[in-house]
Amino acid sequence: MDGAILRILGGGLSAVAACLVLAAAPAAVAAENYPARALTIISPFPPGGGNDGVARLLAHELGGITGQSVVVENRSGAGGNLGTSQVARAKADGYTLVLSQNSVMAVNPALYSNTGFDAIKDFQPISQITSAPLALVVSAESPYKTLDAYLEAARKSPGALTYATPGNGTLSHLAGTLLEQKARLDLVHVPYRGAGPAINDLQGGTVDMLITSPPSVEGLVASGKLRVLAMTHENRIGVFKTAPTLAELGIDGISIEGWYGLFVPAGTPAERVAYLANAVQQALKSPGLMQKINNDGAQPVGSSPEQLTAKLGQESVYWADVVASAKLKIN
Repeated sequence: MDGAILRILGGGLSAVAACLVLAAAPAAVAAENYPARALTIISPFPPGGGNDGVARLLAHELGGITGQSVVVENRSGAGGNLGTSQVARAKADGYTLVLSQNSVMAVNPALYSNTGFDAIKDFQPISQITSAPLALVVSAESPYKTLDAYLEAARKSPGALTYATPGNGTLSHLAGTLLEQKARLDLVHVPYRGAGPAINDLQGGTVDMLITSPPSVEGLVASGKLRVLAMTHENRIGVFKTAPTLAELGIDGISIEGWYGLFVPAGTPAERVAYLANAVQQALKSPGLMQKINNDGAQPVGSSPEQLTAKLGQESVYWADVVASAKLKIN
């Protein structure tokens, strides 16, 4: 009996102690004068895409919260692996961060023979920033007014129609692969180094369709230059809620959520991790930032480091199975 009480009290005291440590973390960090200089957020994709846009929105808010400049540097290449691996090797002092996404952190380790990093061991998650489905879009000048029209043309001319993505192994690529499987199509995948270049070619008529994240195309959709054919989420959300979901169009088994997350190198002091997580949660409460994220067809999240750690672990297992079943591999 006494032993049971002690165990219960011990667990309660441990929980209280943990809460006190987290609550005191910002003060402890402030006492050590962190951050004492500019922070750098690496975006592992080119300027103009969704990853870059979210990184810059977040950097602006964090600058005001931390009192320091927060600089965004684009280091693209290898489907996001290049910039991400550079952060994995950076000094674990809380001054170098990476704004990455689940296509890089959860998919690439299964897809690439060598990413240059171990997503689970080399990084300390800070917070999930946003969650969003993918959008299937065409140019306003495209003859395909609906997804059915695109699919019908693809069935009539196997191997003739193209779809662009921000890169090999991205969620967009996997969505396209699943679309081919579920709808029994023969499409040509055209990978780019980020959404920006793909959008340019879509508007120029070089490719027939683009699968990408809503933030990268929201402005062009709003201005009438691009048209959304379908969304990969099971529910209609955000500025693209007038667009049908794939399930509504009779294509089941494709419900894909893309998310952005902030990470630092593993071994970063716990106090600095707690400080950054708290700062991100404050940033995502900004009405202006929330509105911009919602307008881009995404939803702000602001998870804890522990929640993002668990999510990354679960998705790593899921996407490894998807990649294996699709027999995809990039050397």
